[in-house]
Amino acid sequence: MPEDVCIYFFECPACHTLLRPKQGDCCVFCSYGSVPCPPIQKDSRHDCCR
Repeated sequence: MPEDVCIYFFECPACHTLLRPKQGDCCVFCSYGSVPCPPIQKDSRHDCCR
């Protein structure tokens, strides 16, 4: 997971499904990961992802 940017799209290497953030989330890590992305963890008001 990158430390300083959000990833908006991710293609699954196994099934080639293109993942997109769910509505209201800033990136695929916040939508599908077990923890929010690092920019959000560092500062909940961080707007790099928005």
